[in-house]
Amino acid sequence: MPDREVYPNAPLVLVAAEVRHSVAETLTGPAQAALKRALAKYMPLSNPATRTNVTAMAGGPTQMTTSTSPRFTSRDRTTSVTFHSEALVLETTRYGRFERLLDLLTLALDARMEVGPLDGLERVGLRYIDEIRVPEAAEEPAAWAAWVDASLLGPAPVVSPLGLRAVQWQGLAVFASGLANPAGETAPAAQGVTGNDGADSLVLRYGPAVGYAVDPGGELKRSAPPPGPFFLLDIDSFWTPGEQVPPLDRDELLTCVQRLHVPVRTLFESLISERLREEVLRHV
Repeated sequence: MPDREVYPNAPLVLVAAEVRHSVAETLTGPAQAALKRALAKYMPLSNPATRTNVTAMAGGPTQMTTSTSPRFTSRDRTTSVTFHSEALVLETTRYGRFERLLDLLTLALDARMEVGPLDGLERVGLRYIDEIRVPEAAEEPAAWAAWVDASLLGPAPVVSPLGLRAVQWQGLAVFASGLANPAGETAPAAQGVTGNDGADSLVLRYGPAVGYAVDPGGELKRSAPPPGPFFLLDIDSFWTPGEQVPPLDRDELLTCVQRLHVPVRTLFESLISERLREEVLRHV
């Protein structure tokens, strides 16, 4: 959908694309240098990622270890790609359009496959986190009725006649593939990289909150409005295989990413009001 509307004041604060694969050998110094060269135009800065791993020892205390993975970031520190032993993760707080994200993911994937084999594909995912903020601070959860779809308001409308008011709630919904697509047709079984035994799924987390869903002090820079009330829309669209782990085919994987993006946009547009579009999203 290259002609889809791009909001100048979009509430999107973080987008992540993950390609989870079978555990690969540790990247050597020359392999990391090759990755850096391949990504130099868009993400030239080296900023290794450190993780703490906790392992439960049988009959003894837990053991904590740390591991470091190559990570490269853009000069404005709004975009990064990390190469873990079991996953490639692309993150950005400066999204723009899906096509840009897909181009960067393609670049990173090609670079990773060039320096070493990836034997199997275990998960493909796209995650979009929105912090919806409005001019009239919606400190009461029920005040969000003017800005988001009624299905996101939980039990607030039901309990208000009882003299009760909802002060906080968080929602979680999990969806599986096979529902009608925007054209009104039933989506076909996932093909190619997913195989007929794979499955597309989508998880929606939502609810009013205060502060930030994505820490402005994190590794990636993001816009930091005053930490007031916002409404969270956190959409995770992903594919997982069936009983067998398929080989990682580059072209089929990218087709899978494009397919996973379609319900994200459709769902977001279905969950916001026209007032939000007119009074917030379409204004700089």
